[in-house]
Amino acid sequence: MNQRPRQGPVRTLPGLRATTIVALWLGIVTVLMIVGALGYVWLQKGWSFFDGLYMSVNVLATLGFGGDHALGRAGKVWTMVLSVMSVGVIFGTVGLMAQLLIEQAGSGRRRDRRMQKQIDRLQGHYIICGYGRVGSMVADELIGEGRDVVVVDIDQTSTVRAQEDGLLTVPGTATDDETLLQAGIVRARGLVTCVDSDPDNVFVVLTARALNPDLFIVGRAGSKEVLAKLQQAGADRAVSPYVMGGRRMAQLAIRPAVVDFIDSAMSTSTLDFSIEEIPVPADSRLVGMTVGRLRAHGIFTLAILKGAAAYRHAPLDDQLIESEDHLIVSGTSDSLRALDEV
Repeated sequence: MNQRPRQGPVRTLPGLRATTIVALWLGIVTVLMIVGALGYVWLQKGWSFFDGLYMSVNVLATLGFGGDHALGRAGKVWTMVLSVMSVGVIFGTVGLMAQLLIEQAGSGRRRDRRMQKQIDRLQGHYIICGYGRVGSMVADELIGEGRDVVVVDIDQTSTVRAQEDGLLTVPGTATDDETLLQAGIVRARGLVTCVDSDPDNVFVVLTARALNPDLFIVGRAGSKEVLAKLQQAGADRAVSPYVMGGRRMAQLAIRPAVVDFIDSAMSTSTLDFSIEEIPVPADSRLVGMTVGRLRAHGIFTLAILKGAAAYRHAPLDDQLIESEDHLIVSGTSDSLRALDEV
C-alpha cells in the first residue's frame, strides 16, 4: 500500500461555519443597532440619530435602560421590542456556537477513528517520532520511496501540519507504549526517532525495541556523545545531523562528482538507475544463486554484507548468495522490479 498522496491544508466544514456564524452575528447586531436608532428618532420627537444610536446600543448591550433621555409610551414599547430581539440574538448565538462545538468534537473523533483504521491496515510501514525539521525531511524521503509513514508527535501544531501534508498521525508521546502500539509498531518495518530531546530519543529507542525486537531503528543524536548511547539502547543506526552534515560538506568539497552520482543513484526520481539493498532471508529464491546469474539479468552486485560488518566488495560471478546475506546491487528500475522473477 502506497502512502496516500499529499494534499493541501484541510479546512473542515465546522471551521468554515464558525467564521460564518461570527460574521452573521456581527451583521445582525449592526442591523439591530441601526434599526433601533432609526426607530427612536422616528418615535421620540427631537431626538438626533446619535441619541437613538446611544439608546439602541444601551438596550442591546445591557438589556436595560440606563440613559438620561425621557421616553414616551411609543419609545418604551420600542425599547421592549429591542430587548426581546437582543435576547433572541444572544440565545440564538449561544445555541449555534454550542452546536458548532459539539459538531467539531464529533468530527474530530470521527476523523481520528478513520485515521486509526487506516493505520491498523498498514504492514511494513515506517514510524517517525517527532515532526520537526528533521522529521519532515525524513517523511519526504520515505514518501518519495513509496513507503507508508505514520507520524507520532505530542505537539498538536506538528500533528496538524503532518495531517495537512497528507500523513497519518498518532498524537501522543513516543515514549509511551500505548502510543507506539496505536502507530502499529508491531507491524512496522522501521522507526526513526528525531524528537528534540536526546534523553527522549534514547527512551524511545528502548521502548520501541522492547515492543518489536525485529524493528529497524534509527535514532537522532544532538551530539557525538549520544551516538553510542542510542546504539546501546538498541538503535540499529545512530545519526547526528551535525556530524553527517559536516562529513557531507567535506566530501562535496573533495569529490563532488562521486557525491552527486551516489545522490542520483539513491534517488528514484532522478535517474532510471538506482542502488538498492536486498536482504536474503532463508526462504528466498536467491539462496544458492550466483552473482553472475544476477548480472545476466542486468543486476550488478556491488557488495555482499555477511554478518555484522563483513563486506565483500565486487564479488566474482561464481560467488554464491547465502542465507542472511544483504546484497548491495545496482540496476535499472525495471531490472530491480523483476528481481523476484530471476
